[in-house]
Amino acid sequence: MQNLSEKTELKPQNPVIDWIIRMVKGVIIGIGFILPGLSGGVLAVIFGLYDKILKFLANIKEDFIKNVLFFIPVGIGMAIGIFLFSVVVEKAFGKYAAIFICLFVGFVIGTFPSLYRTAGKQGRKTKDILIMLISALVLFGLMMLGEKQLMDVAPGILSWLGSGALISLGLIVPGMSPSNFLIYFGLYDKMASGIKDLDLSVIIPLIVGAVICVLLFAKLAAHLFRKYYSGMYHFILGMVIGSSVAIFPAIVFPALKPEVLSAAGLSIAGAVLLCIAMLIAGTVASYLFSKVEEKHPREDIF
Repeated sequence: MQNLSEKTELKPQNPVIDWIIRMVKGVIIGIGFILPGLSGGVLAVIFGLYDKILKFLANIKEDFIKNVLFFIPVGIGMAIGIFLFSVVVEKAFGKYAAIFICLFVGFVIGTFPSLYRTAGKQGRKTKDILIMLISALVLFGLMMLGEKQLMDVAPGILSWLGSGALISLGLIVPGMSPSNFLIYFGLYDKMASGIKDLDLSVIIPLIVGAVICVLLFAKLAAHLFRKYYSGMYHFILGMVIGSSVAIFPAIVFPALKPEVLSAAGLSIAGAVLLCIAMLIAGTVASYLFSKVEEKHPREDIF
């Protein structure tokens, strides 16, 4: 493995386009944090930001100004994505959940080949494939089990601190969907409403919980990536596969029940066609997005 000092940093060809691309990525990652079934960490991996985010969070003092400037558009985009989708959640997500989620699953499908190549850039052994398959099966099983174990937690400072920690774990551990857990605990819609209304009694504990969790676990995750790059990346790849497949029986299919669709004024056939259209649109969009990224290569971190 090359040392970081031996690597040549690749400069973007157009700073304005690069800034806009990072903000768009931030918007989508922010939506991924609160979209049930998805993980902001998965989207960060897919968009080539995960390793850089992890390195920054694990070593905040290193190249601090440079990293802050790099992540400003990402942070702006994430804030926009979280706020806007919180509005959507309160207004329409319950009615059109399957359609929204199929769009984001399309994003995952379109970038999977690139993610697979990234996982194998330091070699790929049989054990790495096994790690990928096992992590996919385990996450699929956990999501299926969790779907049946709903509980109701009273909102408050402690529950919002815990929710913030879950959200940041969704970044540190790609494949983990914080929103799924928040739904299980009965906190999801309350959180979305609090963010939409800019309720500081919700937002501040969320941020504090997220920061504490990041400080505790980011350095460990960065260390594991440096020491076990191939195994860790295939582990994440398996979680991406497992969570993407589990989305359908856990969230998409239940959202296509006649009683749910009637509230949205959709027939089953119409809803299925819209889901397929959004799946294709997401796949094509992410593929084209990856083509734009090829003209703006990024620095290797691990």
